[in-house]
Amino acid sequence: MDSTESRRGLVLINTGPGKGKSTAAMGTALRAVGNGMRVLMLQFLKGSWHYGELDAVEAFGGNFVMKQMGRGFVKIGGAETDPEDIKMVENAWGEARQAILSGEWDMVVLDEINYAISYGMLDPAKVVDTLKARPEMVHVILTGRNAHPSLVEIADTVTEMREVKHAYQKGILAQRGIEY
Repeated sequence: MDSTESRRGLVLINTGPGKGKSTAAMGTALRAVGNGMRVLMLQFLKGSWHYGELDAVEAFGGNFVMKQMGRGFVKIGGAETDPEDIKMVENAWGEARQAILSGEWDMVVLDEINYAISYGMLDPAKVVDTLKARPEMVHVILTGRNAHPSLVEIADTVTEMREVKHAYQKGILAQRGIEY
């Protein structure tokens, strides 16, 4: 390694209306595991479906752990957010915060956390404070649409996915191995 290079944990955000935010985070996580790092991926809202990724990461043993912390799709707008969903997000955040600050993981992926924040289920200031207090070498990736400006401000890299075209527009349903 060049002596001018410095190694430190980064905060990355994958946001925007296009497809591929979580998938890109998983690709980065896979790269990290391949480099001998330990990765924890907490999925804030997913939970009711079985995703192929859950089976795939089992091959890495304890070096790549993926946990579904929600119960699936959260209803928002019109009706009040279900208190059970809010409780699940609070529990997920408690585990995420502990994992980030523990230094036990080299990378922590907070999948769909941006949705939980934009739906008013999680205070972005708590997330900012934890990211600022994390051990120096811990990488954190946050995914989901509508990344909060305070998170964008402190992030090292922010990528916005933009949908150009989607198979669903032609009436093609979600395909195994692509969407799940």
